[in-house]
This record gives sequence, C-alpha cells and structure tokens, in this order.
Amino acid sequence: MQPENGSGRRRIALLIGQMGFGGTETQVSLLARELHSRGFAVDVLLLSKGGVHEPILRAAGIGVHHLGFSRRPSGRAAVIKNLAAFARLVSLLRRLRPDVLHAFLLESYLLGAPAARLARVPVMIAGRRGLTDLRHVRRTPRWRLMLGGALRPIIDHVVANAVAVAEDARTVIGFPSHKLSVIYNGLPDSAFDTVAPEAIDTELPVVVCLARMRSVKGQSFLLDAGVLLAAQGTPCTLVLVGDGPEEDRLKEHASGLDVDVRFVGPAKDPRGWLTRADVVVLPSISEGLSNAVMEAMAQGRPIVATAVGGTPELLEDRGVLVPPADPAALCQGVTRLLQDPELAAHLGAAARSWALKHLDVTTMAEEHVRLYHRLVAERCARRRP
Repeated sequence: MQPENGSGRRRIALLIGQMGFGGTETQVSLLARELHSRGFAVDVLLLSKGGVHEPILRAAGIGVHHLGFSRRPSGRAAVIKNLAAFARLVSLLRRLRPDVLHAFLLESYLLGAPAARLARVPVMIAGRRGLTDLRHVRRTPRWRLMLGGALRPIIDHVVANAVAVAEDARTVIGFPSHKLSVIYNGLPDSAFDTVAPEAIDTELPVVVCLARMRSVKGQSFLLDAGVLLAAQGTPCTLVLVGDGPEEDRLKEHASGLDVDVRFVGPAKDPRGWLTRADVVVLPSISEGLSNAVMEAMAQGRPIVATAVGGTPELLEDRGVLVPPADPAALCQGVTRLLQDPELAAHLGAAARSWALKHLDVTTMAEEHVRLYHRLVAERCARRRP
C-alpha cells in the first residue's frame, strides 16, 4: 500500500505547543528521531515556539515548523494572529500531505483535529498525556467543553501513555474503547547508563525531586515533609531540580522553614542528580506517566511517589506509593527507605529491571509504527468502493 502523500515513504506530522524542557516534549523528540531512523518522513509542527529539542531535531534531519500562535490570546490583534496561524497550519498540512497528524496535549489536538480535516489528512491522532482535572471542569469555559465534545467524531484515535490516562479518556471524555490505545513512554539507552553523581556539599541524606515547578507537581508538600523529617530526627537535604512558574513561591516557602533546600535549576541531563540521591521523590497531585519517575527507575534509585495517574503502573511492588497532598505520608515513605537500605536497594533494582523490559524507546517507537500503519490501512479500506 502506497503512502497517501504519494512519495516513496510515509510522512508523519507531530504537533505540539513548544519543544522546551518537559516530559511530553522529550517524548516527541524521541519519537520523531526514532521514526526518522526507520525511514519515515517526519515533520514537527510547533504552535508557538521552539526550545532545547529543536536543534537536536534539525541536526537529525527532521523538519521543524513554527506556526506563530499566541499562547495567551487577548484582544483583537491576538485573535487575528491566531486565525492567521491556524490558516498557516491548514496550508502547511496541505503542502506536506502527511499520512498521520499526531497532536500532543489538549491545545494541539483542539487545533489539530479541525485543521487535519480541512487539509484532508487521512488519520488524526490525539496524544493524551494526563488526567482530566475535575476540580476545574466547572470553571472551564462552556465553549471549550462543547468544542472538546464536538471533536470526538473527527479524532480517529487517542494514544494514552498510561492505562489510567486511557480510562480517563473513556469515562470522563467519552472516547469509545476501540479508539483508545496505551503506549508507554520510552527511554533512550543512555538513560540506563551509569554516570558520576553530582557534587553537593552536605552530610545529610539527599532527597531529589525532578519536576517542573508547577502547583500540580506538589513540591510544597515535599518541603513540608522536610520539616517533619527534621522534627523526627532525620533531617535531609532536599534538592529540587527544575524551574517553572511556581519557583519564586516555592523559594519563599522554603525560606521560612528550618530545612536544607537546594534549588539547582533545570538539568539537561538529570542522571547525575538521580545518582546522587539517597531517595527520589515525586509528590505530584496529578500525573499522566511521569518521565521523572521513569528516569529514576532507569538509574535504579529507590523512589517515593504519590499514587496518582499512571505512577502506580510504574511503581507497583517497585517503589513506595503514598497518597497525594500528604506531607506526613511522604515523610513516612522517605523514612522507611532511609532506615531500611536493603529494602531501598531491592526496590531500586526491581524498578530498573522493569524499566529495561517495558520502557525501551525501541518498543515505544515500534508500537507507534504498528498503530500508524493499521489506522492508515483502515482509512484506505473505508475509501474503497
């Protein structure tokens, strides 16, 4: 079967907001390069801006296209700018003629689905990476909820990165089971390589949190857990790796606590910090499938994480799971691992072994390839008389 774009190889377009630091951005970069290495023509379409992954993609020979959307539209000028950007998206899709448009995260598939249909792209896939925040549904503009529901029939398939995310898409958003697939995130081979630990001046146990500084990541609960650890006679050095909109607030919070907290900024390669950690903690109140937890698993680190989203799928019998928004539970989890080094080593080894088997980037890419081929074949079959 020949590709729909008439060339000698299939063309896949991946649509995302930007390509800066972030788990989804890392996964899109990995997928694009893996598809390219398998002979696909790959284009990455960016709604607003580039980022650290853009030069990596360009160096690999992958086309990167900026569409020029405004991320915080307000006023007539921004509306006009976004309408022009949407027209560019449709025009670009018509010129590229991809067999598949795979749009990652909500803003991308809200824009990508209608654009794909206007451009007659054969297959439109939504990449769903997180759970519906039911706390905010009532405050969500009615037009946005209606638009999301209206797009269901023109989205051919949803790829979720965890069973919990797929189940959320089915029960909350209403996607039928036959339109849902689960493909776990992948890790490159280098994620499993041993590296030298980062140097840090402390004699205390080191607890590392690798996450963007957003309220949903729950770092404030880890800071409060640090107070409890110190109060019970187990003071730790908390290392927060990352940046984000909550950074100033977290620093202000930390300044009022008698806890050793280090803000070290984002890390292109977090393996050194993970290797240095006595315990890795992810205190999120909501997750899809955490790349930070996956990276810690690959390094064989003992992990304490909240039982939200796909995290239990990663850490069942391979880490310590605790309830979200509960500093006391975080404190107990960290204490358990620090006081039982044999248990910590066992859980770390089990996590690494499972990650090697299930979180390989080759497996992730091959599952996407099979899905793309199947959906394009089904579309072609429906078009035959």
